[in-house]
Amino acid sequence: MEKRQSLTLLLEATWWVATAVVVVATQYPIYKAMYVWPYGQWNIIFIVVLLTLARYVFLLKHTFLARRQILKVVLLLLMFPLTFAMVTGLNSFMTFIEEKTWEPLTGHLSGDYKKAIEQYIWSEMLFFGAGSIIVGPVFAGRLMLSIWRTRNRGTV
Repeated sequence: MEKRQSLTLLLEATWWVATAVVVVATQYPIYKAMYVWPYGQWNIIFIVVLLTLARYVFLLKHTFLARRQILKVVLLLLMFPLTFAMVTGLNSFMTFIEEKTWEPLTGHLSGDYKKAIEQYIWSEMLFFGAGSIIVGPVFAGRLMLSIWRTRNRGTV
């Protein structure tokens, strides 16, 4: 049992390092180009939520959550407010861009680079934002399935 726990912790740590690498790799071009990036915190939250919950959807059996029923129920219930928070964050970003345009954020940049960084930010925010919104309910369904399977193991 001790070996299984150590391997589970090693796998979890490896995935958190990979998530950190993705966060740094996606945020570097933005922070390099921008003086002020008011949605940086939301951007990082979107990335972490998407990668972590998507990983748990597919690899739940190999995580520390696998045998913790009460924690699964708590997480299941937290997916509803988390999903609404993600919707609020993405809506805030999209509303800001639609109302104030990109000028307050990228007005100091020149021509082609300005368009490129705007397209990168828009695509990256929508990808990770929409992904984090979708993965919340999917993860809740996966948790519900896992709880049901554990509770009804051995039944027909």
